[in-house]
Amino acid sequence: MNAAIETIDGGTATPAELRRVGIDALVKALGPVGMARFLQQFDPGHGDYTTERQAILGNPTVDELVDEVGRRRGTPPSK
Repeated sequence: MNAAIETIDGGTATPAELRRVGIDALVKALGPVGMARFLQQFDPGHGDYTTERQAILGNPTVDELVDEVGRRRGTPPSK
């Protein structure tokens, strides 16, 4: 498997050309399984992190956060 990797001008190539040549280069360098494992690292996920975080955590004040830390540590509130 010593086939040369095709090179293209990344600045002018279409997205499809970049994808094809990139996949070919990954398969050559990593093998098919390695290429698949590498690409799995870039899963964009799903959902809206900011909205979900706001729903879970709300918008606590600094004092509320300090009190929560103290409560978890077993120390009295700061007020």
